[in-house]
Amino acid sequence: MISVIVPAHNEAGVIGRTLQAMTEGVQPGELEIIVVCNGCTDDTAAIARRFSPIVKVLETPIAGKAHALNLGDSAAVGFPRVYADADVVIAPDAIRRLAECLKEPGVLAVAPTPLFDLSACSWGVRAVYQIRSLLPSSHDGIGGSGVYALSEAGRSRFGEFPGLTSDDGYVRIQFAGHERRMLPDARSKVFPPKTLKDLVATKTRAHYGTLELAAAFPELWERRYQRNHNSLAKLFRYPWLWPQLSMYCLVTLIAKRRARMRMRKGIVQWERDQTSRATA
Repeated sequence: MISVIVPAHNEAGVIGRTLQAMTEGVQPGELEIIVVCNGCTDDTAAIARRFSPIVKVLETPIAGKAHALNLGDSAAVGFPRVYADADVVIAPDAIRRLAECLKEPGVLAVAPTPLFDLSACSWGVRAVYQIRSLLPSSHDGIGGSGVYALSEAGRSRFGEFPGLTSDDGYVRIQFAGHERRMLPDARSKVFPPKTLKDLVATKTRAHYGTLELAAAFPELWERRYQRNHNSLAKLFRYPWLWPQLSMYCLVTLIAKRRARMRMRKGIVQWERDQTSRATA
């Protein structure tokens, strides 16, 4: 049995979409999906319970993704173990493909390739994601897809999830490059922020998460994804990409500056985009 853990904080607008896709065509006993409603004040738990018995619902008054992941882990019985964001769409076939890959010798962590739904996004957001797709970090296993899966041996690589901003970043640095994979034949659908303002906010959170990881685990930080600097510089050879590159660099610079400022001041702030959830 494959165990899927879905932390959810006030995700009533999207949890139905996520679970509908995840449970469609699933055979009895194939998946164990645990939705951990943490600090919810909406109908997330009630909506998730509509998908019983495949879906089990845990509730805790403590809001926090790391706490929710640890609760889900303590209740799960199966392996491989899949961790999925509540606003990401992934089908059972993709989950099965992740599980199959984890049977290969030496592969301990896998993730699907993200398919970004940019249909309702502004030009600026689409420009940033166009440049992102051309950089090596977008193809380096785990990160950006909202889903990752670990074998039993992979999950034993670390204990509880720490109370850090970037859980997928923390998981990624536990493994050397040859131990983790991003699978082109398994896809997850991700819904980016629709506006530049919200994109900057979520990018600020992401950069803050990397600063946390670098400070807390310097010995593991060298296992992070490939650096983008050289590849980004080479893209400036193509004049038709200059508008998109300008937008990408502007968003990145603002987000990094804000993240560094928060790190210096010790400001811990969880920023979640609501624009991508509004119409789900």
